[in-house]
Amino acid sequence: MATFRSISCLLALLLCLFDSSEALLTPFSAQQNMSRVGNRHHHPYISTRHVSKTTPSNHISRREGKRSHHQSSTSLAAADERKPWELFRFISQSSKFVTLPPLPFAAKNPVKRKVGVGETIWEAGNPNNFFNFAPLDDVVMGGASNSNIDNNTGTWSGKVTDANNGGFVGVRSTPFQGGSLSLDMSQCKGIEIRFRRGNGKRFKFVVRDSTEFNGICWTTSFDAKANGSVCIPFSSQVPTVFAKTVSGTSFNVNEVVGLQFAYSKFEYDGKLNNNFDVGDFALQVVELKTY
Repeated sequence: MATFRSISCLLALLLCLFDSSEALLTPFSAQQNMSRVGNRHHHPYISTRHVSKTTPSNHISRREGKRSHHQSSTSLAAADERKPWELFRFISQSSKFVTLPPLPFAAKNPVKRKVGVGETIWEAGNPNNFFNFAPLDDVVMGGASNSNIDNNTGTWSGKVTDANNGGFVGVRSTPFQGGSLSLDMSQCKGIEIRFRRGNGKRFKFVVRDSTEFNGICWTTSFDAKANGSVCIPFSSQVPTVFAKTVSGTSFNVNEVVGLQFAYSKFEYDGKLNNNFDVGDFALQVVELKTY
């Protein structure tokens, strides 16, 4: 039985790898080749397709401006860098989010829990949390960035590099109670995040209404300035898949099954994150609660 589960899990991970590499590596490489062969004034990682008019969260600061020449040069130099892909780190990270179908005789009815306003969903160091956060970095698409999170303190830290065409780190919730629980948040307007540190960097918070590994991410960008909190309204979420906006879908507030943080060089549809730097970063997540 253990051997069967191990083989099934490995096959699931390989499928995730194929899906991720097709959706992420190919577009990046294609964009890079297009920029080199075509207009050489284009940034090699900015998408040439039409940018969606979907407006990201109001919590993003309105200041505009280009990244500094030094920052851009450093980023481009790192983007051309190649590092060996860490297969075992990919498997280690991805396996925490893959739930195998239960055997027929062991199947249990899923539980849906109604969440009220002001209820704490997750708190650093709370032994009663029904999920933990675990890293899911750009190693899933061949990148070399690396991060870790301490669920006792909520401190998420690491180092981001855009070598191998990467440039993001993330943490994702493990399946709620092993995949047997979903949350009905229909009574709530959104989720409030209490945090420390962040150094003014722009992060993304993701709510998931599907257990599909590469499913739609209901995304909100926010700037983390020192100690503070930010409210993430469900009504302002941007539906994305691999940082590209999608249309023709609606958020299922009755079926929340996952939460996620990301720190990425990309905002949406190939646009760069102006509050991002390669190198070390840190964000301490203190509490998540509804409002």
